[in-house]
Amino acid sequence: MRVYLPSTLALLAGVQESREIGPAPLAAHAVTPALREWYAGGGDDELEYAALTAAARASLRLLAADPSAPRRRVVLAAEMPDRVVEWAPGGAGLDDDEPSRVRLTSPVPWKKIASGHVDDAEAEADVAAAVAALPAADAGDDDAGFTVDGAEGHELLWYATQEFRDLL
Repeated sequence: MRVYLPSTLALLAGVQESREIGPAPLAAHAVTPALREWYAGGGDDELEYAALTAAARASLRLLAADPSAPRRRVVLAAEMPDRVVEWAPGGAGLDDDEPSRVRLTSPVPWKKIASGHVDDAEAEADVAAAVAALPAADAGDDDAGFTVDGAEGHELLWYATQEFRDLL
């Protein structure tokens, strides 16, 4: 199953060094039955994009937790066996408001990482504004929510795993 793991450039450097994403459990996003129901009109490509976008949104929270990380969203795509992907609607601590949210019960080995998706440097100002607006957006401020959504106006660039070292 293709899963999308939120990350940051700082965390990606650690993944490059350790050759895995871990430890488990890991929060990720994927095309789940709940996402298919939520986005009933979407084809497979649209559903994958929705899961990728949800992981990019989760990357904003990782950036908020690390003020020193460059203000660029990072999502790592990996192919994981179905048996290590848990989907439990309304349970196991997974958020009902995130229909693509899953939990991985094992670390992700380097060889399972298919690609990285990263903001261009030109997105940094909008991503920084989105990170700063998260608390107000969480509290229901519509203007802050608009600022957070503004980061999604930037398409993530695709990188092969061989390009990660140059990216870092």
